[in-house]
Amino acid sequence: MEMETELVLSSSLHYMLPRKRAVGGEAVVVEVEEDNCKAGSLKKPRILTATIGPAEATGNVNTNSSIGDNNSNHSRGDAKPPIMALGEGNPPDIDEDLHSRQLAVYGRETMRRLFASNVLISGMQGLGAEIAKNIILAGVKSVTLHDEGSVELWDLSSNFIFTEDDVGKNRALASVQKLQELNNSVVISTLTTELTKEQLSDFQAVVYTNTSLEKAIEFDDYCHNHQPPISFIKSEVRGLFGSVFCDFGPEFTVFDVDGEDPHTGIIASISNDNPALVACVDDERLEFQDGDLVVFSEVQGMTELNDGKPRKVKNARPYSFSLDEDTTDFGAYEKCGIVTQVKQPKVLKFKPLKEALKDPGDFLLSDFSKFDRSPLLHLAFQALDKFIMELERFPVAGSEEDARKLISFACNINDSLTVGKLEEIDQKLLHHFAFGARAVLNPMAAMFGGVVGQEVVKACSGKFHPLFQFFYFDSVESLPTEPLDPSDLKPINSRYDAQISVFGAKLQKKLEDAKVFIVGSGALGCEFLKNVALMGVSCGNQGKLTITDDDVIEKSNLSRQFLFRDWNIGQAKSMVAASAAASINPHLHIEALQNRASPETENVFDDTFWENLIVVINALDNVNARLYIDQRCLYFQKPLLESGTLGAKCNTQMVIPHLTENYGASRDPPEKQAPMCTVHSFPHNIDHCLTWARSEFEGLLEKTPAEVNAYLVNPIEYTSAMRNAGDAQARDNLERVIECLDKERCETFQDCVTWARLKFEEYFANRVKQLTFTFPEDAATSNGAPFWSAPKRFPRPLQFSIDDPSHLHFVMAASILRAETFGIPIPDWVKSPMKLADAVSKVIVPDFLPMKDAKIVTDEKATSLSTASVDDAAVINELIMKLEKCQKKLPPGFRMNPIQFEKDDDTNYHMDVISSLANMRARNYSIPEVDKLKAKFIAGRIIPAIATSTAMATGLVCLELYKVIHGGHKVEDYKNTFANLALPLFSMAEPVPPKVIKHQDMSWTVWDRWILGDNPTLRELLQWLRDKGLNAYSISYGSCLLYNSMFPRHKERMDRKLVDLAKEIGKAELPPYRRHFDVVVACEDDEDNDIDIPQISIYFR
Repeated sequence: MEMETELVLSSSLHYMLPRKRAVGGEAVVVEVEEDNCKAGSLKKPRILTATIGPAEATGNVNTNSSIGDNNSNHSRGDAKPPIMALGEGNPPDIDEDLHSRQLAVYGRETMRRLFASNVLISGMQGLGAEIAKNIILAGVKSVTLHDEGSVELWDLSSNFIFTEDDVGKNRALASVQKLQELNNSVVISTLTTELTKEQLSDFQAVVYTNTSLEKAIEFDDYCHNHQPPISFIKSEVRGLFGSVFCDFGPEFTVFDVDGEDPHTGIIASISNDNPALVACVDDERLEFQDGDLVVFSEVQGMTELNDGKPRKVKNARPYSFSLDEDTTDFGAYEKCGIVTQVKQPKVLKFKPLKEALKDPGDFLLSDFSKFDRSPLLHLAFQALDKFIMELERFPVAGSEEDARKLISFACNINDSLTVGKLEEIDQKLLHHFAFGARAVLNPMAAMFGGVVGQEVVKACSGKFHPLFQFFYFDSVESLPTEPLDPSDLKPINSRYDAQISVFGAKLQKKLEDAKVFIVGSGALGCEFLKNVALMGVSCGNQGKLTITDDDVIEKSNLSRQFLFRDWNIGQAKSMVAASAAASINPHLHIEALQNRASPETENVFDDTFWENLIVVINALDNVNARLYIDQRCLYFQKPLLESGTLGAKCNTQMVIPHLTENYGASRDPPEKQAPMCTVHSFPHNIDHCLTWARSEFEGLLEKTPAEVNAYLVNPIEYTSAMRNAGDAQARDNLERVIECLDKERCETFQDCVTWARLKFEEYFANRVKQLTFTFPEDAATSNGAPFWSAPKRFPRPLQFSIDDPSHLHFVMAASILRAETFGIPIPDWVKSPMKLADAVSKVIVPDFLPMKDAKIVTDEKATSLSTASVDDAAVINELIMKLEKCQKKLPPGFRMNPIQFEKDDDTNYHMDVISSLANMRARNYSIPEVDKLKAKFIAGRIIPAIATSTAMATGLVCLELYKVIHGGHKVEDYKNTFANLALPLFSMAEPVPPKVIKHQDMSWTVWDRWILGDNPTLRELLQWLRDKGLNAYSISYGSCLLYNSMFPRHKERMDRKLVDLAKEIGKAELPPYRRHFDVVVACEDDEDNDIDIPQISIYFR
C-alpha cells in the first residue's frame, strides 16, 4: 500500500516567481497537520530544505529536490571534463509561443520548476534516446548523457539519433548534436567514464536504462538518503518486455495529483442541518467525490460558509452533496454561492530499490487479462540480471540452453522468497523473454520513453502522481502466431538485427515491403515516421510509405513535433518530416504530399492507391478527418490504426477488417454548448465571457469588414442578394455595413481611439445598464421566482478610468486593430499610457438613456439574437438607399482589411483585445478574471499537448503494427488502450467486434461490400439479389432513384446498363480513374421483412 499524508501549507508564504531558469534554494518551515486532529493539536513543525519556486496553488512549495542548482559544472571526481554542447541554459522566461501547448498541460509554475532542474540519463541506447528527447523537448535546465559503450549496428533498430557512420563512436558523444537541435535552451553534456555516487549530487533526477541491479541498488541508496533526496528511476526494455522502478525519496510531495482544474458548482440551496445538504443548479453535473475538501464563496444569507475554511464532502451525488458540518445555527441561505474543490498536496513515502525488490507492494497494472503477469516479470528481470552477471552476456535469441538457464535462475529466486512466492512459473513466457532479452525494440522504447519522460517531469516539479513504484509491461501478442525457427532469428549484419532477433527475418521482409499511408505529420505523425523508419517499414524494394499533410510548420509545433527545427518554420510539414525520416533511415521509400485527404482529393487518393495499401495510420487532430479516413478504410477493407492525445492522456484504437468495429461505430457525445442568451446576457463563468469576446472580435474585425468589401466589390449583386433574402439576417448585415461606413468610419488614428473608447462604454456600461433596467435586481419570472437566481449573476456597469491600466490596454489594443482594418498608420504614441490617456480624454461620451421596449433574449433554446419583423423588406430597401449614399462619400477604390484571428502571434494584439473584452465582461458579472495565456487556451481552443503522451501512443500503435503486417492474429490478440500518464493509469482491452447481420445462411458486417462486375444491367443486378433470397424494391445512386418497383415506367430500364442509368439519371461524373460506382439497395426477404444489406459496388471497367 502506498503511504500518504496531506500537507497543509502556510498561506502566509508568498514567493516571487523567478524570471530566469536558475534559482537558489532556501529553507522553509512547513507545518504538517493531521486531517482529524483536534483544534490546536498540531504536529511538530519540520524544517524542510526547499527551493523557493513558483507554486501551482497558493503556498505549494517543492520540498523534494534542490530545484534550481545554479552550479551546472558537475563535480565528477577524476572523470574527464564533460563535452558540452552550445546551449543557452538561462533564457529570460518561458517562450509562450513555443511552449503554449505544453503550458496548457503544466502551467507556468511547473514549467519554471522544470527549467531549474538538472537530469542525468545513463544508457544511450534506444530507450535512453527516447527519454532524452522527451525531457529536452519539455525544457529542463540541463541533461547529462552517460554511456561508456560504443555505437553498434545493433543499436540502429531502436535509436533514432545514430546513423551507420556513428558505429564505433561513444554513444553519449554521438547523441549530443542531434539532441541539442531539439531545444537550444537546454544545456546538454556528456559523461563517458564510469559513474560514481558522488557525481549524482548535482542532479534532481537520475535515470538508468542499462545498469546492473547491484549498481542500481548502490546508486538508489545514495539518492534515497541524500539531502534533499534525488529522484531515482530505473527502466529497461528487453525485447517485448519492459520495466520501470521509481524511488523519489522517503517523503515526496505531489502538489497536483491529476492536473485537472478544481471542480466547481453553482449553489441552489443549503439546508440548516447536521449534516447540511447542499444542492446545486442542474446546469452541469458535479464531479465531487466523498472525502473531497471544498470551499464556499459568494453565499448570501449563510455567510458563515464564506470563511475560506475547507470542508469535507459526504454522500456526493450528481447535483447535490452533504457537508460534514452542522449548519443548524448558521444564517438561513438566501441566494448565490460557488462551491470549489480544494486540491490537497499528497506526500508519498517511497521504499529504496533494495527493500522494494523483496517487498514490491502493488504493481501498476496495464491489462487486467494479465493480472498475474507482473509478479512473474518481477522475477524475470531479476533472473536476467543474474544471467548477465554470471555469463557476462545476454541470452542468445533462439538458444534453448540459454532460455533454460534463465528459467532456472528465475525458479531459484522464486524458491528463495518468503513473501510473494509464485506457485507456478510460465516457462513459455520466460522463453520469449530470454530470446528477445538483448533487443531494444523501437516501439517499446517509444512507449517507455513516454512513461519515463513523464516520471522525470513529475520528479522535477511535483506535478502529477508518480508511478508507485514498479510497472511491468509486455506485448508478447505482437509475436508472429506461428512458432519461429531459431535460424530465422540469427543476425544478418543489418540495422534491423535486434528486431529480427525477436520477430524473425520473414516478418522483417514483410515490414520492408509494406505499402503504408500515414495521414498527418504533426506531433503523432513525426513520432510515427521515426518509429516506422527504425522498424524498416517500407524500406524494401517493394515498399512505399505515403504521408500527407496540408499544414505548414509553426513555432508552437517545435515543442513536441521533434522532426522540425526553427529554420523549418513556414515550410510544409509533410516535406520536412519525410526528409527527416529519410535521414534516420536512408532506405525509407517515402512520398510526401500536401493534400488534405478528403472527398475533394479522391483523384489523388484514388481507387488504385487505396487498393494497394496494406495499412493506414491516422495521425490526425480532428474527428471529421478521422471519420472520413475511417469510411475509406471500411470501403476498401484496410486496417486503420487510430490514436489521439489530450494533455497527459492518450488512446489507441485498432480498426481491423472483419475483426473489429470501425472508428465511427461509437462516438463521443457532442460537447455541451452554452445557450446563446447565456453567452450574450447572462454569463456565469469565464468560458462564457471568452466565447462572447471571440464572437465580438470576429464580428467587429473580420466579418463586418469582409461584408463591407463584399458590397464594395459588386454593389448591385450584393444589394440584390439582400433584397432577395429579405430576412432579419440580411437587415442586420446591412445595418452593420452602414454603421461601419457611416458613423463608425475611421479616417485618423484619433477616430480609432474614439471608436475603442465608445465600444468600452457600449459593452461594459450601457448594455449592462439596459439589462438591469429591463430586469432589475428584484425582478421576478412569470411564475413568481426571482429572475436573478442561480446560475444568473446580477451585473454592475463599469466606470471607465484612465487610471485603470486594463481599461487603457483595451483602448490601445482595440484602436490598433481598428486602424488596421481601415489601413490607418499606427503612431508610436499609442503605446505611451500618458499620451493615450490624453487622446482618450478628448473623446466625448454621450449620456445613456435606457429604452423601455428593449428586447433581450432570455430563451435558452434561441439560436439567433435577430428578431424577424413583418417590415423587414421595407426596412431593407431604406437601408440600401442609405448604403448607396455612404458609398458615394468613400474615396475611389476604398477597401477594408478584415482581420482573421491568429492566436499564436503575441505581437498582433488579437489576444489582447479578446482577453480585455472577456475580463471587462467578467468584471461586470463578478466572475474571476484570467491572464492572457489562460484566455488564449480557452478562446483559441488550444488542445493541450506534450511529447510524452504522444510518444507513448505511437509506441503502442507500432506494437499493433507488427500484428497487422504479419496478418494472422485474432481479435483477442489486438489491444485498444486508454492511458493517463498523470495518474498514472493504463487500461488495455481487446477491441469490440463488429455487429453481425444474418440472412438465411449468409451473414455480413459493416466491413462487407458486395461487388458485381462485368458492367451489369439493372435486370442482372435484380436477379443476382434474387439468387440470394433478396427482393430489391429500390435502387439509388446518391440522392437519385435509379429503380423503384412501384413505378411502372422504371421497368423500361431493366435491360439498360446500370452505369448508363447512373450517368443519365444520377448525373454521375465518372472520371477515367474510377472503375466502379456504388448503389444503395433496399431489400426485403420473402416474408416482406426489410433486410439491411451492404453497399453494392458496380464495376463497369
